[in-house]
Amino acid sequence: MPVSDPKQSSRLSPPASGERPTLKTIAFLTGLGVTTVSRALKDADDIGADTKERVRLVAKQLGYRPNRAGVRLRTGKTNVIALVLGMDAEIMSMTGQMVYGINETLADTQYHLVLTPHMHSTDPMSPVRYIVETGSADGIIISRTEPDDARVRFLIEHGIPFATHGRTDMGIHHPFHDFDNEFFAYNAVSKLVAKGRRKIALLPPPEHLMYGQHSRAGFQRGLKDFGPAHAQVLPITTEDNTMVQKQAVEALMRSADAPDGLICCSGSSAIAAAAGIDAAGSRIGVDIDMATKEAANVLKWFHPEIMSMNENFALAGRELARAVMSSIGGADAQTLQSISRSDWSDKA
Repeated sequence: MPVSDPKQSSRLSPPASGERPTLKTIAFLTGLGVTTVSRALKDADDIGADTKERVRLVAKQLGYRPNRAGVRLRTGKTNVIALVLGMDAEIMSMTGQMVYGINETLADTQYHLVLTPHMHSTDPMSPVRYIVETGSADGIIISRTEPDDARVRFLIEHGIPFATHGRTDMGIHHPFHDFDNEFFAYNAVSKLVAKGRRKIALLPPPEHLMYGQHSRAGFQRGLKDFGPAHAQVLPITTEDNTMVQKQAVEALMRSADAPDGLICCSGSSAIAAAAGIDAAGSRIGVDIDMATKEAANVLKWFHPEIMSMNENFALAGRELARAVMSSIGGADAQTLQSISRSDWSDKA
């Protein structure tokens, strides 16, 4: 086997059977020096592409993982990205897709993901404050942003790299990825009016969240541009218990004020609303049309009449991972902002 760095490699000996692979293990198998291997794994500019590829391939085959305690002692870094994610129960959860997208992007880097769950009913600052005060991550991803988000202000004040799933309205530039909820709601009104619907209702996200405000803004803009005869925003939200949502929609459909068009802002809400419509004896696609966004693309399996727009959470995870790693690297926050859109499943 050719030896690229004889001064260092001559001091290396074969790894003992069963030992956890280390930088020295990779150095022995590649014929490189430990320093060269370390720099190749860190994607250093002075290491050639062929060398990096060889080192990464051997590291992957060995199942090499950096010793986090040693890395932190040497560099002050943890090589950890923390995802702070609400874990309240959802029928059609986006959690798995987002985690998949993040891990997909982190797979060939020195970073790995640690999920920090919290319940929506608890103080959203608690997990963020804990991560910062313990120094347990190099970067943080947070979701469910508010227009004036205390977590964003806290992370900026403490100089912690981060990215948010959702925008804010604070006059502060920070990394984010967001789905264009205003675009969704606006186009949902257009779709329903095009089907002849004149009494349209919105089942919205909570107004204190940024995407809730974007959804309402798109709905109101759609009403102005497309002019249905009657519109209403329901007094429930996508975060109410699904049984509460089902019962509220059922009661509405039995009332004299029943809409003939309904916009839902989550897949789980669409399921609850469809159950309420069915229970009231109304028929989707006949008495009422529905437009919703969803992550799982499963509504068509049991209610193909529902018009749906996909929100790609795997894409969101990939974009957020790239943004937070670039933020750690010192990139300008304004270059780490992205917004995604999607098409309707029926393309009509």
